[in-house]
Amino acid sequence: MEYPQESFVATTFAEDSFWARRREVVRVRTLRHQLQMLKRTGRYDAFRLKWHPSYSDPPTVYPIPNHQFWDSDIAKWIEGACYLLTDHFDDEIDAAVKELVHMIQEAQHADGYLNIHYSVVEPGKRFTNLRDMHELYNAGHLIEAALAHSLYYKNDDMLSPILKYVDLLAATFGAQEGQLPGYPGHPEIELALLRLYKATGLSKHLQLAQFFIEERGNPRGGKEKRHYYDVEAEARGESGHDLPMYFPAARSYWYQQAHAPIVDQKTIEGHSVRAMYLLTAVADLVRINQPTSGIGAKFLPAVHQLWSNMVEKKSYATGGIGSVKKWEGFGIDYSLPQGTDEGGCYAETCAAIGVMMLAERLLQVELDSHYADIMELCLYNAVLTGMSLDGKAFTYVNQLASSDQDISQRHEWFECACCPPNVTRTLGFLGGYLWSHTLKDQSAVVNVHLYTSATLSLKVSRSTVKVQQRTDWPWNGDVNFDIRTEGPPVDLRLRLRIPGWAKSWEVTPRPEQLDVRDGYLYLSTEWLQQNPQFRFSCPMQALVVRPHPLAMQPVAYVTRGPIVYCVEDADHPWEQHHFKVTQPARHVKWIKSEVLRHEIQRTIFDSTAPLREEQRSQPDRYVAIIAENGVAGELDTSAWNRQIAVESRNAVVGERRNLCFIPYYLRANRGGQGQMRVGLRVV
Repeated sequence: MEYPQESFVATTFAEDSFWARRREVVRVRTLRHQLQMLKRTGRYDAFRLKWHPSYSDPPTVYPIPNHQFWDSDIAKWIEGACYLLTDHFDDEIDAAVKELVHMIQEAQHADGYLNIHYSVVEPGKRFTNLRDMHELYNAGHLIEAALAHSLYYKNDDMLSPILKYVDLLAATFGAQEGQLPGYPGHPEIELALLRLYKATGLSKHLQLAQFFIEERGNPRGGKEKRHYYDVEAEARGESGHDLPMYFPAARSYWYQQAHAPIVDQKTIEGHSVRAMYLLTAVADLVRINQPTSGIGAKFLPAVHQLWSNMVEKKSYATGGIGSVKKWEGFGIDYSLPQGTDEGGCYAETCAAIGVMMLAERLLQVELDSHYADIMELCLYNAVLTGMSLDGKAFTYVNQLASSDQDISQRHEWFECACCPPNVTRTLGFLGGYLWSHTLKDQSAVVNVHLYTSATLSLKVSRSTVKVQQRTDWPWNGDVNFDIRTEGPPVDLRLRLRIPGWAKSWEVTPRPEQLDVRDGYLYLSTEWLQQNPQFRFSCPMQALVVRPHPLAMQPVAYVTRGPIVYCVEDADHPWEQHHFKVTQPARHVKWIKSEVLRHEIQRTIFDSTAPLREEQRSQPDRYVAIIAENGVAGELDTSAWNRQIAVESRNAVVGERRNLCFIPYYLRANRGGQGQMRVGLRVV
């Protein structure tokens, strides 16, 4: 089974499709914008190993130097560029890739070592702080970039030095005498090594990935029979009171998912991106060894446990994860505040990409539409919102409600710039997420996970099979399929995902018997030969949905198909306080309850209001949803003036108004003051 970073080359998007338009923006604008940001900030030339003034800056997030991630920023840009060059050649982008690769070649030490910080800023201290520094994380992204470079350029200009670096890592880390029994504080290299293993077939790449996975969180690791992070901290002379900024207490190793071996972890904890990258690698290790193997029996139940905890108790309606800013990650079960002034909300763009990565790997382990549903939810909401329509501004944090402290906005770049190039590379190989396939002799099985206008072309023995989708997804749920075979007949079987949000669905012509397993409709070779053109339909309608009752949030969301909606002040000029308060209460003195009754009032959404759809074309084509008289009024809280608790009452006062809901990904693209909210208060 291929990886989406490889299989995407078999997919061609129709020029007028939703994702073709987004990918064209990335190719034409985003790649160049990010290239200029790499150059403006000093990243582009960093592999020349010259001193940059920013290396003297105090760390914003102690103890990590602000430039520690620069290796990965460069690597992810190279990776994304190579994917997009596959579609269209570009002289400027091609020249930049080649120059960066040359700099990487020249920056490599004689023994294979390759890292900017420990070559320039702290030479001689390599591998002394795996917990906090990002050597191995950076190495992982360099591996992925090298694989993308090799796939496009058909040479080893980048892969060769990276293989030499991996040889050094394989000799340095492990359980053998003289090796370090350590593992990265930020997982990434594990999943990259597993991809490298497929490319090289070298067992040492698989073994190193497996060592990092199995040793993580071992409380009795190495010769000293202690937690490795304790051992290396002691060797650095670190005090038990010298805490990283993201640690709330000493030895908060759950931040790195290293508080216990993976198989002993019962809840998803810590930094959300790290958790997703780690579990993606674990799921892939299970896939490589097969679920029925010893590795599968050991790790798959743990992945299921942590996935379920995340989806059912720690995920936002948009698919975003991570509610706590301090450690950019998970809070306690069902604690999902929507914005800063409600207790927090992080939902990092990279974390949502990580959820997609994990869901895709789990689909290879077990074909279950639940994983594809979550993958689609993240893609259209928590991931797509990470980039502006013009491709030149990005989000790091994706809150579900704005506030005075954190308005809804995007930025051209970040000091820690992991998210912008991550969106670029994800959209670069997006075709690999649409479907997966297996080929054998003169037969093929295609699993369709996502719907959009695109064509999959597969070489099956002496034939070429093309599976074409034509649709206006995500605005219309009709998908027309056209199956064509060039050459001898092929035994093709299709499996179509039935979206979990669909109230109904149908296939035309209708098979005599519907074979549905784990949310996928199985279409046989015989039926496809008789019906090479057919339609799959699942009507989309606006829905009002509610969060889990244990989340204790009296709010409702509006969704339509895979799209989650929000309200913005751009459509509601009367809104001044983030769809919560009609007038600021902070300046009000305790005088008369009559004054307070008019000062502290919370906007109420009538979840039974009629929902009307509007087709719009600016600033992009989309479906808006109008809740007619959807503002029921404001919640009268005057009874609580100078009281702790009162007899239950839910009085709503004030005038009714229409509410206009737009797709969450469109927020902060149409002007306004950055006031936005997804979940509105209901009574």
